[in-house]
Amino acid sequence: MPQNDPWLDVVIPNWNGRHLLGDCLESLRRQSCSGFSITVVDNGSTDGSAEWLASAHPAVRCIVLPENKGFSAAVNAGIRQSATPWVLLLNNDMEVDQNCIAALKKAVGRYPQYDLFALKMLNFHQRSHLDGAGDGLIRGGAGYRLGTMEEDSPYYCGDRDVFGACAGAALYRRSLFERIGLFDEDFFAYLEDVDFNIRAQRSGCRCRYYAAALVYHIGSATSGSKFNPLTIRLSTRNSLNVIVKNYPAILFLRYLPVICIYQLAWMCFCIKKGLLLPYLQGLWDGCRCFTAMAGKRRSLADRHIPLDQFDGILRWGERQAISSIMDRRRAAGKGNLLLRLYDRLFI
Repeated sequence: MPQNDPWLDVVIPNWNGRHLLGDCLESLRRQSCSGFSITVVDNGSTDGSAEWLASAHPAVRCIVLPENKGFSAAVNAGIRQSATPWVLLLNNDMEVDQNCIAALKKAVGRYPQYDLFALKMLNFHQRSHLDGAGDGLIRGGAGYRLGTMEEDSPYYCGDRDVFGACAGAALYRRSLFERIGLFDEDFFAYLEDVDFNIRAQRSGCRCRYYAAALVYHIGSATSGSKFNPLTIRLSTRNSLNVIVKNYPAILFLRYLPVICIYQLAWMCFCIKKGLLLPYLQGLWDGCRCFTAMAGKRRSLADRHIPLDQFDGILRWGERQAISSIMDRRRAAGKGNLLLRLYDRLFI
């Protein structure tokens, strides 16, 4: 599996995921090619993950953090310790197709102008359906995994440009981190990849979805459920962080209607789920982060592409997301009147 002078380091963040790591690492052991190394960053686990790794997988590098510092800090620790030209971030609840890494090596040779690749994520339990095929953008402060919950189709079997990649399964050129920085550790978890994708786009980086690189994602295996008080609080806070940190004042004013629409829809969703209190906590946390995020926005000012070009890229990213949401709803027999109206008025 690993060998001298690998071209790729697989970085896997882990928090109390010993029950998941075995299958993930076994799928990496079965890869049809070599030339890669594996780093697991243990985020202060209390389930014996680090000890188990040392005995069961001694060839795997394990970085042990003293406490749970969040997804961003964990993957950053792995990225800093690796020295390979490419880094593959992988959630611990992934099974990796045996030809995935070989496919990624072909991808970097076929598309040398790209610094970022999104993998094809299929649902672990229902493998005819997608979990994600690259990320779109919701300008109101979120991302959207393209194709999620849709049945796989020829459309998702072809390579194409996408706005960004879900950090749960994404390939990064090391020089990209040197150019735009690592993941923002103030996000802790959730939407840190949205922030990174926006920064990558504003630096002129393009992201390619590579359909032959397959992984199978369980989903929410660490947090326990897709929607819970923690995920709602962090997602609410970080949606505000994305906006404050990345939108120049002119774009913020231009996007204010769509920001309000999304934030109102998100609040209603949280109320429907009985999670109003964590939503309000996240809102308060976001307000408390305002000064810090505004300072980071000023520090990024010299990396702006022309404003109109940046606006066009963000709208393109949202158009991808809205189109995918409409396709999913259409397949489920649901209407898209409001989404069509939103697209016509705001995109």
